[in-house]
Amino acid sequence: MALTRRSLLAGSAATAAVVGTGTVFFEEIAEAATEVAAFVKGPPVPDRPLERISPHVFMIKAPDGFPTPENQGLMSNVTFVVGDRGVVVVDSGASLQIAEMSIRQLKKLTEKPVIGIVNTHYHGDHWLGNQGFLAAYGKDVPIHAHPGTRAAIEGTTGSFWHEAMVKWTNEATLGTEIVPPNHDIGHGFEISLGDVALRMHHYGTAHTPSDILVEVLDDGVCCVGDVLMDRRIANMDDGSYPGTFETLDKVVETSKTTIWLPAHGDAGPGVLAWHRDLFMGIWESCVEAVKQNIPLEGALAFALKDPRVSSRAAETKGWDRNIGKYVSLAYLEAEQAQF
Repeated sequence: MALTRRSLLAGSAATAAVVGTGTVFFEEIAEAATEVAAFVKGPPVPDRPLERISPHVFMIKAPDGFPTPENQGLMSNVTFVVGDRGVVVVDSGASLQIAEMSIRQLKKLTEKPVIGIVNTHYHGDHWLGNQGFLAAYGKDVPIHAHPGTRAAIEGTTGSFWHEAMVKWTNEATLGTEIVPPNHDIGHGFEISLGDVALRMHHYGTAHTPSDILVEVLDDGVCCVGDVLMDRRIANMDDGSYPGTFETLDKVVETSKTTIWLPAHGDAGPGVLAWHRDLFMGIWESCVEAVKQNIPLEGALAFALKDPRVSSRAAETKGWDRNIGKYVSLAYLEAEQAQF
C-alpha cells in the first residue's frame, strides 16, 4: 500500500521534472517530495503519561500486548533516569514515532538533555526508537549495549525486526531507520549523572545471550529488560531457563534492588517472585518430565500439573498462544542438559 503510494508520488515528481522546462518550478518538485515524505512516515503515536517509579526513574508504560496496527508497536516500556547531568534512556521503544512521543513527554518533566541510551538487548521493541532520540539530541549521543546486541542489530536480526515491525503494525512505523548501538559495554560498566549512577549487570545468557540489566544505584531500582516480565511470558527462543535463574540470583546478591522494572508491565517489588516462580515451575516440571521419559508431546500437560504454572494462566497475557512453546523450549533445554 505505502509502496504503491510512494512509487506513484515519486513517479509524479519525476514526470513533472521533464515536462516543459519553462513550467516546472523547484517549489513544485519540493512540494511533491514533501508529499512523498508524509506518505512514507507513519502517523504520530498518541501521548502516554510518565509514571514516577523512584526519585530519579520515570517510565512510559506501554499497553501490554504484541505489536499491532492498533497499538502502533507501542508494547515495551520506555524508561528515563533523570540526574543532575542529564537523562539516560533505557530502551528507546519500537519506532521513530514512539521515540518522538516519549520525547514530548520527557520535555514536560525536564529540559535536561538525553546524554545516553541503553539498549538492554536486540529485540526490536527495545531499540528501534534510537533514531528519534539521536535526531532530537544529537548524533553523538552514546547508545550503550552489550557487543552481542550491537552485532545482532547490525546484522540480519536488525533487518528482521525493522521489517517485521512495519508489517505487524500495518506500516504505522514507516520512517523508522535502523540505528545500532555505538558504545559496547559489559558487566560493571557505570554511567554517572552526578547525583545518581547506573551500573550494568551481565551474567551470560538469560532472555538472550547479551542482556544488560541496569541498576539505578541508591534508588533501589533495576531495569531488567525482558529478563523479567510482569504477568507476561518472556520470549525464550534465544534464552536459557537456568541462565535466567543464575542472572536473577546474581543481581539479588550483588545489588540493593527493591523495585524490579521490566520492559513489559508494571514495576514493583513483586515482579521478581512472580516471574521466577512461573519459570521455576516450567523448568523443574520439564526436568522431571525428561527424567521420567515423558515425550515432548506430553510436557505441557505435565507442567500444568504444577500449581506454580497452572495458577498463572488467568492473569498472564498471551498465555494460550505461548505457554506450549515455552514449555517445549524448557523441555528441549532440560533434555540437552542431560548430555
